[in-house]
Amino acid sequence: MKILCMFFFVVTSVSGLALSDRELDSIGRRVWQNECAGTRDGLTSWNAGENFASLGIGHFIWYPQGVHGPFEESFPKLVRFLAARGAPVPAWLEGACPWTSRAEFQAAFQGEKMRALRALLAGSVAVQAQFLAQRMEAALPKMRAAAPVADRANVQAQFQRLAASGEGTFALVDYVNFKGEGTKASERYRGEGWGLLQVLAGMRGSGAGAAREFGESAAAVLTRRVRNAPPERNEERWLAGWKSRVGAYGE
Repeated sequence: MKILCMFFFVVTSVSGLALSDRELDSIGRRVWQNECAGTRDGLTSWNAGENFASLGIGHFIWYPQGVHGPFEESFPKLVRFLAARGAPVPAWLEGACPWTSRAEFQAAFQGEKMRALRALLAGSVAVQAQFLAQRMEAALPKMRAAAPVADRANVQAQFQRLAASGEGTFALVDYVNFKGEGTKASERYRGEGWGLLQVLAGMRGSGAGAAREFGESAAAVLTRRVRNAPPERNEERWLAGWKSRVGAYGE
């Protein structure tokens, strides 16, 4: 799928996005396709083998009360973002996750709360995309701080190289939601991360072709993640889909 719109950055900041509602909706619908196959039911998921719900176009993580994991919990932040922008957020979403297990989640899938949640998420695609874009903007200073000193200039240069085109901007927005910034110590296998920082650090080119090179670097980083993953996670089952997703960035 090609992005049909361009994205513009203000000169006075590293990544000051100025996206129209149409552009945000375009980004959001492509992320929705990547994460949920574009289906309404896919907006409320709980994958087998995981201990959290995956909600919204970006499959934002929501842990059950008292459950903690290595991945960043992003759904409560999205709920606050939606509410601040006037979305009709029901009060129960501002509390603890109401499901304690995947089985409980599946049993409630056609219940009133879940249907109302899907309606909210399907009706707020552009706002969720804005949330994703802001996360991408905030990623650069975090990555610069976390990167080895020798890598910082290249990480920033590759980020800005990608941000200069529509396809590169989408790659940044999609990947940071997909696999994170790569700055958290908890998001490591055998000491090696798989986030945006690691992908940018693996790039060395300049000029055109940034999105294609980004996809190639991402595929290498994700392959390394699977190789390093604990055997019980069986991440090999996801690798082909992951590589297909990042391979499309340069199309």
